[in-house]
Amino acid sequence: MKKIVLLALVPVLLINTITNAQVGIGTTTPNAKAALDITSTTKGFLLPRMTATQKDSITSPPAGLMIYCTTCVGGLGEPQYYNGTKWLSMTGCSGVFQIGDSYQGGKIVYIFQPGDSGYISGQVHGIIAAASDQGTGIQWYNGSFITTGAGTWILGFGNANTNKIVIAQGAGSYAAKLCYDLVLNGYSDWYLPSKDELNKLYINRIAIGGFSGAYWSSTENGNTQAWYQVFTNGAQAILSKDNVFGVRPVQSF
Repeated sequence: MKKIVLLALVPVLLINTITNAQVGIGTTTPNAKAALDITSTTKGFLLPRMTATQKDSITSPPAGLMIYCTTCVGGLGEPQYYNGTKWLSMTGCSGVFQIGDSYQGGKIVYIFQPGDSGYISGQVHGIIAAASDQGTGIQWYNGSFITTGAGTWILGFGNANTNKIVIAQGAGSYAAKLCYDLVLNGYSDWYLPSKDELNKLYINRIAIGGFSGAYWSSTENGNTQAWYQVFTNGAQAILSKDNVFGVRPVQSF
């Protein structure tokens, strides 16, 4: 009976004094290959949470030490581990956002700068592109030349443009609807980039990869035309909405 009480109250002491034992939480049969086996379908494993300053003050951290850094990556927070030499991100972004990094189901295209719509001082936000084209030979419209109101071309307005296009045009197979309906790598908030957002994809096309030909933006020019961009030379121009181009969806973070 005393041993049972000790196990409940001071498990750390017992773990330190018992050799070759497996500890189970939520299971009476911990995996023989695991020193600690936590089993649950309703709860998660909570890492120690600390700021970057607190993390960096840990003296001689051992390789494999894991924490959740609450102030890293511009205050968004992320899990990190120590590899014996330095702290690294567990999200694949090396603790710092860089163009071309894989993140949230795509690749980072652009980090918002002061003056950009979507920029928040002290935080990191930007645009992510799908890693590959999600459509080729797609029309901008769904068969009717109408003005949708999606005329904004600046950064941060592709999502609003896409929503306006879909509301105005409804069902059908067209560029904005393809992005609007897309569920990719677990994310469903994709949209057709605005003219300026599309240009960021062109500027960073090498880091993102997979581009070929020309692509639609979500920025229209009246009821019959919309902006597109050629990725061989970067030229942007307007053309009739019934032309067919590629589609590379983006999302914001």
